[in-house]
Amino acid sequence: MTAGYGSADRGPAGPGDGAFPPGTARPGPLPPRIEPAGSAYLPPGAPGQPAAGPSPRPAWSPPSQPGQWGVAPANAPAPAAAPAAGGWGHGGTPSTAPGPSTPPPGATPGPGWPPASGSTPPGVPGQPPAHGHPQGSGPGQPYPAGPAPATKGRGLTITALVLAGLLAVVTGVQAYQINRLSNRLGDTDGRMAAAQAADGTRLDGLESRAGALEKQAGAAFNPEAVASAVLPSVFRVRAGNSTGTAFAIGKPAAGGGTNLFTNYHVVDALWQTGEREVFLERTDQRFPATIVRVDEANDVAHLRTNGKFTGLVAAPAAVKSGQQIVVVGAPLGLEDSVTTGVVSAFREAGGGEGPVIQFDAPINPGNSGGPVINGSKQVVGIATAKARNAEGIGLAVPIKVACDGFKIC
Repeated sequence: MTAGYGSADRGPAGPGDGAFPPGTARPGPLPPRIEPAGSAYLPPGAPGQPAAGPSPRPAWSPPSQPGQWGVAPANAPAPAAAPAAGGWGHGGTPSTAPGPSTPPPGATPGPGWPPASGSTPPGVPGQPPAHGHPQGSGPGQPYPAGPAPATKGRGLTITALVLAGLLAVVTGVQAYQINRLSNRLGDTDGRMAAAQAADGTRLDGLESRAGALEKQAGAAFNPEAVASAVLPSVFRVRAGNSTGTAFAIGKPAAGGGTNLFTNYHVVDALWQTGEREVFLERTDQRFPATIVRVDEANDVAHLRTNGKFTGLVAAPAAVKSGQQIVVVGAPLGLEDSVTTGVVSAFREAGGGEGPVIQFDAPINPGNSGGPVINGSKQVVGIATAKARNAEGIGLAVPIKVACDGFKIC
């Protein structure tokens, strides 16, 4: 029969039990003996066989005893033919076929190396597996157990490539969408800018038209608006037995009060007698005034009162034919009377008389000294007279003549 494992706590064994000679230290448990070809296989745990179970891997030692590696028992039958292809298999077990003579890692060559050709390594058909060392594990094994690293690496590479491809696709789709959104935003901004520019153009046009309409409205002749602005500055004048019209002009007087213009022929009776006081009347109010100075040639007189009234503004330019006018006065003593007409002509000075404005607005006795107003509410002349035995012929002294002569405008 075959020899089994030795025991670490046994004493020296006798010859034939597979142990070392007396006095020789045991190297530890030995690997299972491989049965020569033709012998019966005993499973682990059978009589004469070591019990199954894990055990530390034995160290290699010279096969100097019968039953060890490389020495067959004397009575062992002839070895059977070696299986095909040999060499060292998994677990560091020698094969029966001729192969490399290099021992496994950790083995110590000695007499009888390489193993006998009749031995069969554990793990092949008909041979029990090595006890205590599963195939493909333990120290000294040339090949680790488990799947090959190359297969795992290829799997990881393929996975990484797939993930990278998916990421590239997602990135491309997002970039395309962002590009489309950017283009749409750009188109929207362009349309908004064009709409805003068009709106701005229309708004500018509307503002220009509004300005032009305002100018036209301002230039449009409105007798009502003119009368409302002028009447508070126009008064009825009583100079003795004469009645006429006077109006406030320019800025307040230097010593306080208000300067006024009227015709000289309205106050000439008082002026000739040396009297200087006249009265300004408006509705039920009466204000005293003084004759300051007169211009007989141009039929103009300068009055002053201590009351404060708004002075009218003199027109900076001469009137033109066809210009619309308003005449304010007190014809026949009827105060706050308003008539309208146009400038018929501007008559230059001649025959010892100064220049006059001819207009067609109706006037009567009592209008003398009243203001002639244009559409801009400015004084253009002082109503003076009307033609006898004719209609629609009135005359006025240009306001420039009066302002230049008295310097109060």
